[in-house]
Amino acid sequence: MHERRALSEDLITPAPAAPATVSSRLRWLLTAFSLSAVAIPALIVANAPPIIAVEQRIAQAPRRVIPPAELPPVEPIAFVAVSPDDAQTFNASIPFSTAPNLPARPFRITGSEADIARAADCLTAAVLYEAGDDTEGQRPVAQVVLNRVRHPAFPKSVCGVVFQGAERRTGCQFTFTCDGALRRRYSDAAWERARAVATAALKGYVDKSVGTATHYHTNWVVPYWSSSLDKIVEIKTHLFFRWTGWWGTPPAFRGRYLGAEPAIAKLASIAPAHAEGALADAANDGEAAASIETAALPAPTAADPDSFLVTLDPRLAPAQWSGWALRLCGDRPYCKVLAWTDAAETPATATTDARTMERVAFSYLRDNARGFDKALWNCDRFERPDLAQCMKARVFLPSTRRADDFRLEMLPGSGLRSALGVRPGIAEGAREPVLDLGGVRRRGDPPPEKAEQPAAAKPPIVGPARPPQSP
Repeated sequence: MHERRALSEDLITPAPAAPATVSSRLRWLLTAFSLSAVAIPALIVANAPPIIAVEQRIAQAPRRVIPPAELPPVEPIAFVAVSPDDAQTFNASIPFSTAPNLPARPFRITGSEADIARAADCLTAAVLYEAGDDTEGQRPVAQVVLNRVRHPAFPKSVCGVVFQGAERRTGCQFTFTCDGALRRRYSDAAWERARAVATAALKGYVDKSVGTATHYHTNWVVPYWSSSLDKIVEIKTHLFFRWTGWWGTPPAFRGRYLGAEPAIAKLASIAPAHAEGALADAANDGEAAASIETAALPAPTAADPDSFLVTLDPRLAPAQWSGWALRLCGDRPYCKVLAWTDAAETPATATTDARTMERVAFSYLRDNARGFDKALWNCDRFERPDLAQCMKARVFLPSTRRADDFRLEMLPGSGLRSALGVRPGIAEGAREPVLDLGGVRRRGDPPPEKAEQPAAAKPPIVGPARPPQSP
């Protein structure tokens, strides 16, 4: 009996080692699953493509203040490819400068009646097409333009500043001058309101809110230079900047206004002062244009493909010489012409002979880098309605722009010498260095390499009617 009970207990009692084995295996399985649940996401995160913030996607410039001895070059306008929302996020991340925002000195225009009219038209177009029909937004734009006129890094005329780079397909400093915006016409009333703003600025009105700003852009774009300059104020959707250090302070704005405004062909259909310019009158006249088209085009000098020593076509009247010079120069950004009426008097190469230079009948100089475009006549022999078109002296001074070359602006008293800023104290045959206006480099960046710029018709903000850019 006892043996049978013991046998049955042996049959129904589980082996003591079995439960421990199952529990251990289950524990290892659960541990493995737990580790994989942590490891697999960790591996996915570690090998996922990086998430780059907006600030990191924008090439920020090294922080370097340009010293007074080094003129800051003017950077061509180029924008970072970001969405408007990302642009606003990044622009908000740039802090405002804590340095004093000192106002610019009043600007009071001088010059002939025609020059003043052309300057007013150029500034009117700038404020209207940059800020739209908005007086409050136009005033700071006008101040930036005049600040640039006074800064050594920019052309020394109002039209030269506004249309700087407009002869190229890329590189203009104000986008409306080269993106076709001028084909869109504002009403006469809007033009007159903008002209009132421009006229006030040319007569001494100062918009103190932007101080010495030389750059601006709308809040939904990001120029590459935006983090390299001092952000000083925000007006509506526009952000205004100045150069860092001494170049952004009032003493740096010592450039002298030239008082000579070029006629801008792009404004001829909008502004009468430009349609009636000395360089456009012959080219726009039907009969005169026909004569100009058939007139011979001589070759440039052997030493300089941008210089011409020529004999005038006798079929051309003096009033047609400027239009002929435009055709002769073509799309050259720099071009100079010295012309005589007698082939026997025309030198084959550059000369300093006083008698030869006294017989110069006509001269023309185009220098887009300085915003200069002017024709002059020998008014002792050929009368002109405007004395500003007359050569006042015919004593030639050699120049050093290129070896064995000459420069028209070295004709003293012609208006070209003073117009291009050559001071009387400079030694004969020498001239101040030409400013490199290739592009504003960012702090610490090397000066940008000069690239050949194709001729044709860039910066900055546009009015509310279209996405503004930046200078």
